[in-house]
Amino acid sequence: MNRLYPSRHIAEFRRIFQDPVLFIGLVLVVIFVLIAILSPIYAMVDESRTTEGRELFDRYLNSPVYRTIIVNTLRMGLIVAALGTALGFLIAYVQVKVDVPFKRLIHIVALIPIISPPFALATAVLILFGRNGMISQGWFGVRYDIYGLDGLSLVLTLSYFTVAYMNLKGMLQALDPALDEAATNLGASKWRIFRTVTVPMLIPGIAGSFLLLFVEAIADLGNPLVMGGNYEVLSTRIYVSIVGLYNTTAAAVLSVILLVPSLLVFIVQRYWISRTSVVSITGKPSGVSQQIRHPLVRWPLFAVVMFVVLFILLIYGTIFAGAFTKILNVNNELTLDHFDFVINGYGSEAMKDTTRLAAIATPLAGLLGMIIAFLVARKTFLGRNALDFATMLGIAVPGTILGIGYLLVFNQPNEITLPLVGTIEIIPKLTGGRAIFGGAGAIVLVYVVRSVPAALRSGVAALSQIDPAIEEASISLGADNFRTFMRITLPLIRPAFLSGLIYAFARSMTTISAIIFLTTSRTKIMTHQILNEVENGRYGNAFAYCVILIVIVLVAIGVLSIAVGTTSGAERTMEGGA
Repeated sequence: MNRLYPSRHIAEFRRIFQDPVLFIGLVLVVIFVLIAILSPIYAMVDESRTTEGRELFDRYLNSPVYRTIIVNTLRMGLIVAALGTALGFLIAYVQVKVDVPFKRLIHIVALIPIISPPFALATAVLILFGRNGMISQGWFGVRYDIYGLDGLSLVLTLSYFTVAYMNLKGMLQALDPALDEAATNLGASKWRIFRTVTVPMLIPGIAGSFLLLFVEAIADLGNPLVMGGNYEVLSTRIYVSIVGLYNTTAAAVLSVILLVPSLLVFIVQRYWISRTSVVSITGKPSGVSQQIRHPLVRWPLFAVVMFVVLFILLIYGTIFAGAFTKILNVNNELTLDHFDFVINGYGSEAMKDTTRLAAIATPLAGLLGMIIAFLVARKTFLGRNALDFATMLGIAVPGTILGIGYLLVFNQPNEITLPLVGTIEIIPKLTGGRAIFGGAGAIVLVYVVRSVPAALRSGVAALSQIDPAIEEASISLGADNFRTFMRITLPLIRPAFLSGLIYAFARSMTTISAIIFLTTSRTKIMTHQILNEVENGRYGNAFAYCVILIVIVLVAIGVLSIAVGTTSGAERTMEGGA
């Protein structure tokens, strides 16, 4: 039996070699993973294995303070992942399956949280519900302390539930309505159909969304810096180790500790999905999706969703109001000074640089994500699971650590010329050198690395619903793998592809922790400018930056939706396929 494995692997690789396009794609993907993801992570792990690193491992794991920080991180990640996935599923289900009004409004509002810097949302929540909040103190006379786990869970859930929403909405739209019709004809109730048909078909998307939200929450840096208070988590401790202590070894040790829960969740998710088979798209004609109209189901769900929508609008209304007033809740006189500062001042270069770099990274991340998803879900070769696992490390690793890993890998010693944006020159103190792969190139690469995992998970979840017989039929009719992927597979997973593109652009425009040590004086990033304004108490300028950033991303989403399209049919795809 064991002798069959080498020959099987050889046969698998021979089939890949016979298709030049597939072979080149696999080679490029492997090179990307090795250079852009594994080498920075290896640099950090190698740093943690030094004599000092081993001593720090013992100190941290045996310290009650650090054990509390680790527990805090896990608790926050699980809460945010559960709440964010549930909220994303609820809104996606109402959007696709329930007959309610204002669906377009619900969809637009559900997309807003992911297209703004998370610490801007946290700042608005503090203004509304902080100790001197406009609502908590101004309306109810309550001096509520929102700092800590409560505030972090709220802000992180609102910041990242959109990932689950986009993923699950695409999957719900791709479900074959004939399944519901068949269950109804057999006498099943709506509740039974929901439990035994809809939810099992969505397990890949639910588990994938939980994974993404968990790793996003425990690796987030902006929100804990703004709202953490005395509730310390690993990401902020890592940031302090770098910025305050200039100690990359301590940061590396803490990052390795932070990787463990992320990888455990990923392994559990993979094991769960591997035991589940869900296929709903077979290329056969489908009926019209049944809408739930029962008033006892329809209106309560609508009420919950609208409450969330109005709450999000309240938060972002505060951001918009703060951008047009001198000092919100202190001097509410209308002004355009904040926009003048951003557009005609230092911010104009940041807007151009950020948009340009995000526009370059977005198609790269989207296509890479779909290609890797196709290889992982549709091809069998030695190392396929390792490729999937390694790609997901791009989002499992805290952004700050990924940035420092890039510095450790792509810097030359003894040439001190690269200052950190702001007032502290951290890079020379950490590396004693300057970047040979810094600035715009490194930022684009980090954007791609951080965005590809979301596109990969969306693609794999969508492909898990598509019967491979469709692609096999195309290949049997003479089409190669590239033509089949472009003309058959990609149109069928168009919602997931669009989701990956939107996430990549929005993520690139709003990220900060992953690039905080890679920007130079020649490359200005909007999130850096926003954080600088927040730290200096100039909330009006920060909110003006956020408004402009949101407008840019919304325009980009519209362009992407038009370019990619949101409708796809198996019949039309099969007509133009092989």
